[in-house]
Amino acid sequence: MDEIVKLLTEQVESNKTPSVQYLYFDQDSVIKSFQMGFADIEKKKEVDSSVTYNAFSVTKTFTALAILQLNEKRKLDINKPVSQYFPEFSYGTEITVKQLLNHTAGIPNPIPLNWIHLDSEHSTFDRNSFFKSIFVKNRKTKSEPNEKFAYSNLGYVILGQLIENVSGKTYENYITENIVRKLPINPSDLTFEIISNERHAKGYHKKLSLSNLILGFMIDKSTFMGDTEDKWRSFNNFYVNGASYGGLIGTPTAFVAYLQELLKTESILISDEYKDMLFQENKTNRGKNTGMCLSWFTGELNGNKYFAHAGGGGGYYCEIRIYPELKTGSVVFFNRTGMSDERFLDKLDKSFMND
Repeated sequence: MDEIVKLLTEQVESNKTPSVQYLYFDQDSVIKSFQMGFADIEKKKEVDSSVTYNAFSVTKTFTALAILQLNEKRKLDINKPVSQYFPEFSYGTEITVKQLLNHTAGIPNPIPLNWIHLDSEHSTFDRNSFFKSIFVKNRKTKSEPNEKFAYSNLGYVILGQLIENVSGKTYENYITENIVRKLPINPSDLTFEIISNERHAKGYHKKLSLSNLILGFMIDKSTFMGDTEDKWRSFNNFYVNGASYGGLIGTPTAFVAYLQELLKTESILISDEYKDMLFQENKTNRGKNTGMCLSWFTGELNGNKYFAHAGGGGGYYCEIRIYPELKTGSVVFFNRTGMSDERFLDKLDKSFMND
């Protein structure tokens, strides 16, 4: 197992991230955990299990779970058109709820890096009016329903609105009541708000990097970024504009509790029948595998099938994963910018595959 410690220590010591947290677990307990580095470089505040991170797109797995819960309660049917439950849907009557979930609806995907607002603006921010203008600018679909896989944050904005329409609750309240509160965690460990500045990892971007230059074209650095700390430029606390595609903030151990519950048979979150639907890989109209289930990506490591999702954006990057046949899973969280699905867990989890 020292290979894991070596690899993660190197990430921090060679300035690839200010901090990292990694956990490998089965459905009842944590098998391996590693934490290192600073949640706040300037204050020399080291990370511990109480530190929260922005989880970004990992939130999509909660959105998909919520939709399937509503299907199980007969509030909707994922095989029916979106327009049946959401009359404001502007992309026609052919697209189904399931196609939004598995990213084959053909909904455009403009770069969402600048879809953020400062925490000082959060209480007055109106996401529906913000996205109204985005939808007007992106009114045409890019492909026919289920013709091909094409990732779309906007598709998950619509799913969040759908959850609100069907449940009569705000998206955040639905997720909190029907997922978070069912887990054996402190509710403040998994939320849509930065509960405490003391506990929240500051987000960072490598100062001397090409991506730092590019970032200047995407966001207003003078608003969203703070001082230089060591080799890093810090982010001011911010929120994404759409909770349902990327709004969750939490501790790595809270995400572990969520995944452990999904590993269990007859989970308190969803029945096995609907969980099977969640983890069923989608095929296009032509029968081609898409590598995507309902929000979960598929993969294989040393012959072991897994389901995974990454979350990345300004200042943070994370990955969550489960291996259903092994009844194990893993998470890794960094407080440095991540822009793509790195499959970083492939490097770490393989140590357990040879045992």
